[in-house]
Amino acid sequence: MVAKKSKSLGTVIQKRAAVECGVEDIGVKRQCELLSISRRAFYYTPQGESKYNLKLMRRMDELYLNRSALGVGMMTDILRLEGHQVNPKRIHRLMKKMGIKSLAPGPHTSRPGIGKQHNIYPYLLRGRKLNGPNQVWSIDITYIPMNKGFMYLVAIIDWWSRYVLDWQLSNTMDVDFCLDALHAAIAHAGATPLIFNSDQGSQFTSCSFIDALRGIGVACSMDGRGRYLDNIFIERLWRSFKTEDIYLKEYENVAQLYEGTESWFDFYNYKRPHLSLDRQVPNTWYRKPHLYEGGPADWADLELIKNFWDHAKPKVRKTLR
Repeated sequence: MVAKKSKSLGTVIQKRAAVECGVEDIGVKRQCELLSISRRAFYYTPQGESKYNLKLMRRMDELYLNRSALGVGMMTDILRLEGHQVNPKRIHRLMKKMGIKSLAPGPHTSRPGIGKQHNIYPYLLRGRKLNGPNQVWSIDITYIPMNKGFMYLVAIIDWWSRYVLDWQLSNTMDVDFCLDALHAAIAHAGATPLIFNSDQGSQFTSCSFIDALRGIGVACSMDGRGRYLDNIFIERLWRSFKTEDIYLKEYENVAQLYEGTESWFDFYNYKRPHLSLDRQVPNTWYRKPHLYEGGPADWADLELIKNFWDHAKPKVRKTLR
């Protein structure tokens, strides 16, 4: 059984997870041999980032929030001017760990997953007028610094009302917590959107996420490479959340972070007025669209959107040589 798993598992982390402790007929040593990993690799406990690196990551997140075009070179130079003894190699590693990259035009500004398991779909929102809820939902992931450590946050927002349908915290940027957010958003809304928009991140181009969208009949839209403006509403959400809560609180642990995040999103949805919503809160616009001239979508290509998967032609991101 273990030998079969070894063929389908590639990384050391995946192979470690496949080892089953307490199995009578085959011990840990033999399982490690079959999986081609050492026992030392199995028992190894990954070390977290140093206190100084966490301090750097927090500052980098603040800089990136205000200047999304900052790349490794510029980020390194700014930090050096602020007195930090850092080199580009460290900044590149930390930016990769944080899941951020420069959005300035240039080669490879967006790095989705590559190969047949990752497909890219066109951006469907350019020039489209929204006049009601559940026409377009959007998803994104952001890095959340804490006093000790960090987490990742994913959220799904309704474009028309700015209402946050669901959010999830995770210590890894895998696709599972994105799928959890998708299913929870649908359950919370009691509806599905016509179009679901995301960036070209590997989580959203993966087969499992695309299959989930196909299964619920939602048209898949993806931002252009390096174009954060294609997903501007959720980028503004991150700015508000971090400046109004994260940077002020310095949460000590995940439990505090979860409680604070839940409190802020409740405030955002139900008590925080928006100028773009006639000084009303997102929940009112989402739940009572008739009060604000909201109605069903009247797009000229509405039937085409509803039957998106009958004619969708994705692009496969090929491996870069």
